[in-house]
Amino acid sequence: MYLRAAHVEPSIDALLQFIEANPLGLLTTAIPSSSYPLIQSSHIPWVLDVISSDSNAPVKGRLRGHMAKQNPHSKALIESVTASGSPSTSQLQQDVLVLFTSPYNHYVTPKFYTETKPSTAKVVPTWNYAAVQVYGKATIYYESSSSTTSEYLSQQVHDLSQLCETSIMGYTGQGDQPEPWKVTDAPERYIDIMKKNIIGIEVTIESIGGKFKMSQEMGKGDREGVIEGFTKLGSDVGKNIACLVKERGEMKDAAAANKL
Repeated sequence: MYLRAAHVEPSIDALLQFIEANPLGLLTTAIPSSSYPLIQSSHIPWVLDVISSDSNAPVKGRLRGHMAKQNPHSKALIESVTASGSPSTSQLQQDVLVLFTSPYNHYVTPKFYTETKPSTAKVVPTWNYAAVQVYGKATIYYESSSSTTSEYLSQQVHDLSQLCETSIMGYTGQGDQPEPWKVTDAPERYIDIMKKNIIGIEVTIESIGGKFKMSQEMGKGDREGVIEGFTKLGSDVGKNIACLVKERGEMKDAAAANKL
């Protein structure tokens, strides 16, 4: 990821909070194989365990996820970790990448630049978005008969369900909100069958970087034009982009003022 100084988010805490707010991440691996493609990607919702926000810490956190055992990506992972007779819980030799993106992204027309376009016309289209990428080692839990795998999957599925039911759906059981769905609401035998058809993946966050590309590199007049332009779109995405452009612009201005 190109982390231009104007767009980079330096706070590890902010990057980890971004992952918590946008848990669907794209797992990408590059695993040499005669049976499966070298590069594979799969969308996976993750549970984040925060360990440290210190940029010098070797591990900042862990991502816990799972995916279908029949997924070719899963098969390539299993093939790789068992190639040398590894135990049922094994670490992939290659680093993996997990990419998280904000749901709010949009094309930016040069017409929004109310300052630069009329004066010089030296503007071009771009795209506003926010993203965080993580690099680390992946441990694969794949052997259904292993108690370690079973315990990992039970905990991960429970935690992911609770996260999604409460944080995403808002089902807290408080006030007029319904109770969250729980894994124990399903028959135990059914859950056991489902667990046999998935693998667990745990990724250590050894390197993390992210950016908010929200027009903050532009002058104040152009940023105001962008905010107005997105607001006038009248869409949910437009309104949220406008808010992010305003927020990031104010952060830029505050940082510049502190240097004086």
